[in-house]
Amino acid sequence: MQNLILLGFLGSLGAGLATGVGALPVLLVRRPSKRYLDLMLGFAAGVMLAATAFSLLIPAIEDGGVWVAVGGLLLGALVLHLIDRFVPHEHFIRGREGPSSRLRKIWLFVLAITIHNFPEGLAVGVGFGSGAIGPAIALAVGIGLQNMPEGLAVALPLAGEGYSRGRALLYATLTGLVEPLGGLLGVSLVMIARPILPWGLAFAAGAMLFVISDEIIPESHRNGHERLATFGVMIGFAVMMLLDVLLG
Repeated sequence: MQNLILLGFLGSLGAGLATGVGALPVLLVRRPSKRYLDLMLGFAAGVMLAATAFSLLIPAIEDGGVWVAVGGLLLGALVLHLIDRFVPHEHFIRGREGPSSRLRKIWLFVLAITIHNFPEGLAVGVGFGSGAIGPAIALAVGIGLQNMPEGLAVALPLAGEGYSRGRALLYATLTGLVEPLGGLLGVSLVMIARPILPWGLAFAAGAMLFVISDEIIPESHRNGHERLATFGVMIGFAVMMLLDVLLG
């Protein structure tokens, strides 16, 4: 039990740190093209879509049945909707969302990234809590891959707001460190109460699917590169599907 909890924490920690790895180009280049960023955001969405289907929903159905999977999926989406609606947060590109707040812009931004990243860490933790180590590793690797372009998408607006490149890299890395908290929570809950495993898998899937549809895909289509972003989705989906099969 303790080994699985440790693995869940370490897997989600590695996935979270990939955010900082992806942000490293902020130290070397002024600003990648919007075409490149939209392609990478599409790739991230594709990885998350495949992870939602193959690593979370299918195991949830196999372990708990289709109605548990449906219930957990909708519950995860509802919780993310309520958090997104009532917790003040701000996206640097799209502007403020949620209720107004007197918090500094950087903390509103950190809250937004926390909302975004926590379900991913939760998914990795629940995956390891299931005891299926191969698929859980594939899920952690996939989440790490999709975190890399997101790390750059975080660091670049920070640099554009006047933060030094080093601070932009630091903040981008720190936003990924909410994932091991979600991972520790997810793996601990399913280890303590094994019957909630299918609910946890489906809940994480619903939360991730909400983020994909509500945030990542619309953002990747905002600059007129819809077809390029769509190819990014297809490539990301295929990469995650391969990871799930090869490591599963």
